[in-house]
Amino acid sequence: MRNEKVQKIVLTGLFAALSYVVFTFLQIKITLPGGDATSIHLGNAVCVLGALLLGGLYGGLGGALGMTIGDLFDPVYITYAPKTFILKLCIGLITGVIAHKLGHISTENDTKKVLKWTILAAVGGLLFNVIFDPLVGYYYKLLILGKPAAELTLAWNVASTSINAVTSTIVSVAVYMALRPALKKSGLFFEIGKKEPKA
Repeated sequence: MRNEKVQKIVLTGLFAALSYVVFTFLQIKITLPGGDATSIHLGNAVCVLGALLLGGLYGGLGGALGMTIGDLFDPVYITYAPKTFILKLCIGLITGVIAHKLGHISTENDTKKVLKWTILAAVGGLLFNVIFDPLVGYYYKLLILGKPAAELTLAWNVASTSINAVTSTIVSVAVYMALRPALKKSGLFFEIGKKEPKA
């Protein structure tokens, strides 16, 4: 019998590494006024995919850790690391609640229902990010970092976050739906929320 908790912890580390690589090396950085920047990236897709496969907490932690480490190693983003950790963890948690508590995607056998709830979960988690990333970012810059030009970057942040949300939804749903049957066949699929039989 496999130890699912250990496997999930290991896979959380793998998703953290993957989100770090995707966020750091495969991003299109856009320089903004006042030395700020925003970027187009698929780090959020890794976070959502982790939540779909491992559950909201593990998936959210993987995405949050990876992108926070990416922020810490980037002089432009380093001050935003705490904000990144909280927001990316929330993407995972929200995606996980919709996917596993409401949609039960890991125990559902109807592919159409799985696809529907996978899309709803990805959209839910990323819609949270579209609203709260620019909003929290605005107040974070204004109140915590004391940057008076916070409103100048708000529109750019809304635009880049929206682009990230659309691309991340498409990628995470497509990858999940492709991986799901292969993971089930290999015995590596986690049925989240299913009660384990007592030994």
